[in-house]
Amino acid sequence: MCGIFGYFDRKGEALSEAQILAMGSAIRHRGPDDQGIYSEPGVALGNQRLSIIDIAGGHQPFVSDDGQIIVVQNGEIFNHIELAAELAGTPYACRTHSDTEVLLRLYERGGLTFLDKLNGMFAIAILDRREGALYLVRDRIGVKPLYVADDGQRLTFGSEIKAITPGLRQPATLDLEALHHFLTFNYVPAPHTMHGGIRHVMPGHVMKITRANVTSRRWWDLAQIGPVHDRPEQDWIEEFNAILDDAVRIRMRSDVPFGAFLSGGVDSSTIVGLMARHASEPIKTFCIGFEDPRYDEAPFAEAAARRFGTEHVMRRVDPDMLELWPMAVHHCDQPHGDISFLPTYRVSELAAEHVKVVLTGDGGDELFAGYDKYANFFAQPEISALDDDIFQRRYFDSISLFSDAGKLGLYTPNTRRAVEAIDSFDIARQWFDQVPHQDRINQALFLDMQLLLSGNNLVKPDRMGMAVSIEARTPFLDYRMMEYAFRMPGHLKLKDGITKYLYKKAVAPLIGDELAYRKKQMFTVPVGDWFRDRLSGYCRQHVDGVLEKSSIFNQKALYDMLDEHMSGKENRTREIRSILSVGHWIES
Repeated sequence: MCGIFGYFDRKGEALSEAQILAMGSAIRHRGPDDQGIYSEPGVALGNQRLSIIDIAGGHQPFVSDDGQIIVVQNGEIFNHIELAAELAGTPYACRTHSDTEVLLRLYERGGLTFLDKLNGMFAIAILDRREGALYLVRDRIGVKPLYVADDGQRLTFGSEIKAITPGLRQPATLDLEALHHFLTFNYVPAPHTMHGGIRHVMPGHVMKITRANVTSRRWWDLAQIGPVHDRPEQDWIEEFNAILDDAVRIRMRSDVPFGAFLSGGVDSSTIVGLMARHASEPIKTFCIGFEDPRYDEAPFAEAAARRFGTEHVMRRVDPDMLELWPMAVHHCDQPHGDISFLPTYRVSELAAEHVKVVLTGDGGDELFAGYDKYANFFAQPEISALDDDIFQRRYFDSISLFSDAGKLGLYTPNTRRAVEAIDSFDIARQWFDQVPHQDRINQALFLDMQLLLSGNNLVKPDRMGMAVSIEARTPFLDYRMMEYAFRMPGHLKLKDGITKYLYKKAVAPLIGDELAYRKKQMFTVPVGDWFRDRLSGYCRQHVDGVLEKSSIFNQKALYDMLDEHMSGKENRTREIRSILSVGHWIES
């Protein structure tokens, strides 16, 4: 795990050494162990390293013997051992055990044809001086972040937006379209960011930057996977267990101590159960607990820890973590209305006292319909009879924070005029349109894989883990598991109101029925209740801050929303959180 940064100037104009160092310094938390920079007039590639694999030999950048190819990477290539073995005995044999050197040698051998071979989470930058080209590559589903800003002359890139800003020729301004979409999704959907002119390299894409132009192509596409029907459940179960077992096994490769987050939910319990199979000593597991039993998962985590004989560390924490919110927004570079970023930081902080790497259960809900929202939505009897356009709009409406009218009602006249022609449904439609061959359940899951997962749910473990210099690995997002999940018909994921239907059948022998079928508990705190009483002043203070420091929102609309919530007339918790998050971002 690392952070990468750099730039490519088409006129050959150089950034100063101080600017390049500032890019790295901005993301030192992602890689405090080492820094490496390759620089020549008009181009630089840098890396902040968190040393995980080949501590002594993994310094980046890796440079070819002739000095013509330079590579930096953020992430891990989990099958690097097998790929290095494939190169052994050839002119491209590796000289270290670093997974980044594997990328260099594979590129030397055959250019970017190696991408399909990679099993990992990664953002890669490759400078090919022979071609005068910079390549930027992002992993299949966006586990690792990568941003770019291109003003026509200079393209700047980085693992976080804050790494880009020292290299900009003009400061970025607020992107009102991104804000408009944020108020629909509760996060900013890619490729947009709140910073005008700064965009994501999209998951599964590679960009080629030369002095002449920029091109982008998709190198992996989940939409190309089609459903398989009339297959026995037992065959699905056997394949599920085989893929996930191997995904866990290769993600335990580490030259530093590792462990796992353990909530006692089906996802984390399954990951820990499989880790225990491959470990020669007890797995280190981590959770946080709250005094309020409505939000406390510690008893379930402790039950799973006993079942698998882990070295379990639990810490009870104060559920009021709002003092952490500005810090979380700073690390995200953008607002997120999801308050669970804060307990994720706390459990990451706990784990970082003991290990450098954790495995997590992220991705299981989006792949296999684990959220109650799926059961609730598809329980409506009329859903199956809707035509495609109405189905898509209904699902979009069900996941939207504010309606179109609700958003426009929040704005000042100037803001409203700037965004009133923008329809956030267009963001969702483009993904729905790619999977007409999938059933309705899988269409909804595909949308959430592309938007919710990469836009919010993977940002959480990456940024909160990196804030304390810890690497999070996600076995469910092994590409073999993602492709498997979208070959599986939706009725095997959500059946008779049971979420993760086949998945739970597959893992019940491993984790036990009590953990497999326990009611899902969200990783959050009762902030909505607090907004009505002891934190009502906090809300008003920060809403006033939003109004004072921007001209985006209408004062009466925000005050009315607060009053509705605090009087108990409406539950506006999520909407208030989104506005407060924007406020923290504006102040950051």
